[in-house]
Amino acid sequence: MKIALFSDIHANLPAFEAMLKDMDNRKPDAVFCLGDLVGYNIWPNEIIAEIRKRGIATLTGNHDLKVQGLDDANLDTSGLKYAYHIVHPKHIEYLGTLPAHIRLDYQNLNILMVHGSPRKVDEYVLENMDEALVLEMMQQAGADVLCGGHSHKPYQRIISCEDGRHRHVINAGSVGKPKDGDARGCYVMLTLGNRSHRSQKDSILVEFIRFDYDIEAAATAIEDSPLPNELADMLRRAY
Repeated sequence: MKIALFSDIHANLPAFEAMLKDMDNRKPDAVFCLGDLVGYNIWPNEIIAEIRKRGIATLTGNHDLKVQGLDDANLDTSGLKYAYHIVHPKHIEYLGTLPAHIRLDYQNLNILMVHGSPRKVDEYVLENMDEALVLEMMQQAGADVLCGGHSHKPYQRIISCEDGRHRHVINAGSVGKPKDGDARGCYVMLTLGNRSHRSQKDSILVEFIRFDYDIEAAATAIEDSPLPNELADMLRRAY
């Protein structure tokens, strides 16, 4: 079974379209979006419309929650808030329906998908997080595999437990706003076999897919909008 996971599109349509083209060619059996559809770029409505059209199972992210709490009557449309102001009301309503977790049971593996952590949408689970804390978090959530985003930095971490289990932590990186020094977009393809089991360290094949897109088109669109020009520089330099 092939599962495509992507996160943190942040309204970057050129990146999203390039990712979809690459992903469609790989023909995954299932597709999940781990949140943060909006913010930082100018195409939130196009992103949300396409996700809804495709019926992609989608989580809420911290930016998706933030846009729901804005009061249009008192909204400052300059700077960063502009990115939220342009989200259509029907899409804000859709964002309000998104769950914080998606759980998938496959063979003997419990796969938990979140945006930040099992505890909070905006909590970071970084690659260097204390192993004991990660294990405690996963055990409390009943997860053998924890898939998330939020940090915009892709990684896979395998933790071997005393009971013989192996727990996997996977960060899908970011489609539309990478922060790991590689300006290309990123998503993840998981391959699960018929014998995938929590006792097998290599039971999950994790492929981080980097794809090119028209970064300059996205950066120029930011510079031509009320958004801060620094966001364009962030796209070009991936920080």
